[in-house]
Amino acid sequence: MPDCLLLLGANLGRRRENLRRAVLRLARLPGGRVLARSRLYETAPVGPGRRRYLNLAVRYRTALSPMGLLVELKRLEALAGRRPGRRWGPRPLDVDILDYAGRRLKNRWLTLPHPRAAERAFALAPVCDVAPRWRPDGRIAAARLLERLAPSAREVRRLP
Repeated sequence: MPDCLLLLGANLGRRRENLRRAVLRLARLPGGRVLARSRLYETAPVGPGRRRYLNLAVRYRTALSPMGLLVELKRLEALAGRRPGRRWGPRPLDVDILDYAGRRLKNRWLTLPHPRAAERAFALAPVCDVAPRWRPDGRIAAARLLERLAPSAREVRRLP
């Protein structure tokens, strides 16, 4: 079964609880297994808005295809109360597939690996807890990419 990297985020409602429940629900998906979970990180929003996010990364094993996994992740988001809305808007849960067993994929709904993960501290910091050698750009490890970001782009605070 393929291993994946998922990034979970929440900036509405009971953020910690939304993320905790999402990880539990991931573990219960058919053929799914949480292999590792990062610590929680609080991060500034990207795009409009002022609500800070809580983020965490999960190394996950699944029997689902990339598109099958995407469908299940959208269901998890809906269960947490997410409704369709503006891009980068506030949300009780957001789950992105950062990597799916190193596959490359691009269609209308999903691009793998995630096209902007290598530029975002809110993705790289939690990923470094569970997969520091992951190479989102295909060349440079996540830990090194995080070090290279400008200090202003690294506004990420690890939570206890």
